[in-house]
Amino acid sequence: MSNTHLAHGFAQSLTERDMSAYARLLHEEYVNHNAFAAPGKAGSVAVFEAFLHAFPDFTVTVEAVYEDADTLIGRFTYRGTFTHPLMGYAPTGHTVEMRSIDIWHVRGGQLQEHWDELNTLDFFLQLGASLLPPGVRVEAAR
Repeated sequence: MSNTHLAHGFAQSLTERDMSAYARLLHEEYVNHNAFAAPGKAGSVAVFEAFLHAFPDFTVTVEAVYEDADTLIGRFTYRGTFTHPLMGYAPTGHTVEMRSIDIWHVRGGQLQEHWDELNTLDFFLQLGASLLPPGVRVEAAR
């Protein structure tokens, strides 16, 4: 039986802002290897709750889904207008985009373990991060 519906359910639940549907996709013993998420199922839910707050028009687009036995791989694009603080960054009002490649181990018809690769540098630059060393002002770098 195919598990690709889980990747589409992931995107749909977040786009529709349905955290209950998202949580139902996750196995009770969910392990997320993303450095930004606290451990367990609750940590993963909290990360996306923060995103939904920061980006009220948050959408997740499924770019591709691959499956091999109990491994599910998806490429996704996340977009939204940055209108509320996120991870210490002040909102800019700009639309930002993040891309991911997600790999899940599926167990019992649910997502049980997760790894991802994100365009993290690009995403944080869109949020307002700087590549300058700490304490160096933009004016001094010119």
